Amino acid sequence: MSELVLRNRQRNRRVDAVLLRRVARSLLVELLGVEHYELGVHLIAAPEMAQLNQTFLGHEGSTDVITFDYTGDTRTKRLHGEIFICLDDAVTQARKFRTAWQSELVRYLVHGVMHLLGYEDLNPAARRVMKREENRLLHELTRRFPLRRLVKSGTANH
Repeated sequence: MSELVLRNRQRNRRVDAVLLRRVARSLLVELLGVEHYELGVHLIAAPEMAQLNQTFLGHEGSTDVITFDYTGDTRTKRLHGEIFICLDDAVTQARKFRTAWQSELVRYLVHGVMHLLGYEDLNPAARRVMKREENRLLHELTRRFPLRRLVKSGTANH
């Protein structure tokens, strides 16, 4: 049995949760072949992310994404974890890299899932491998889905 829980706990951007859930399922099942998953995806604001970052990683300030792996065994195609994504950081990074915040949001989702599958980015060689695969997956998701529509309609888009 597979379960995907998506929680939007930030109030700075309205996100189309139905579309984001479709993107996440496509990533997991179609692109990565994950057969069994229990995944929680939490969209949060910078203050909550800074608190998580300090509490669990001992780092000051906010960060883009934090992943908690509850599987313990990355050799299986079973995935169990939580991904916390900071929408404030997605907006900031999108401005810096001149891309859409929706694309950054999906990049962080991909990044978190890759960590749950055993990818690491702690050294330059591993980071290059992970980044190359992250870019490939993001490109494929961008081809499959209208990511700019992750903005829930009827809202201001700062």
